[in-house]
Amino acid sequence: MGEYRLERVGRLIQEKIGELIVGGKIKDPRVDSFLSVSRVQVSRDLSYADVYVSSYKSPEGLAKGVTGLASAAGFIQAQLASQMRLRQTPKLRFFEDFGLREGFELIKKIEELGAHEGN
Repeated sequence: MGEYRLERVGRLIQEKIGELIVGGKIKDPRVDSFLSVSRVQVSRDLSYADVYVSSYKSPEGLAKGVTGLASAAGFIQAQLASQMRLRQTPKLRFFEDFGLREGFELIKKIEELGAHEGN
């Protein structure tokens, strides 16, 4: 399958899962609206989609959220199947992505350095 199509499918999965999270459709209490899907990598044969989830909250909160999403994977996959026109909906695997939190920490450090230089 072409790279462009795989990217489009990945972006669509990312968008749809994000809508489910923000819309509160996933009833698992570990999944809160502060979770964000940072990227999705779809396998060439569309059998798997690796979903990377980030949050600016604590690493423990992110781990709980990823566990909640993994337990709701069947529900999420069924929702994707009903909304997407694919012969086969990829099996979802969820992973923690610390990029968002690291970005916030880096900005905080830069601001602190700027404040120290101003004195």
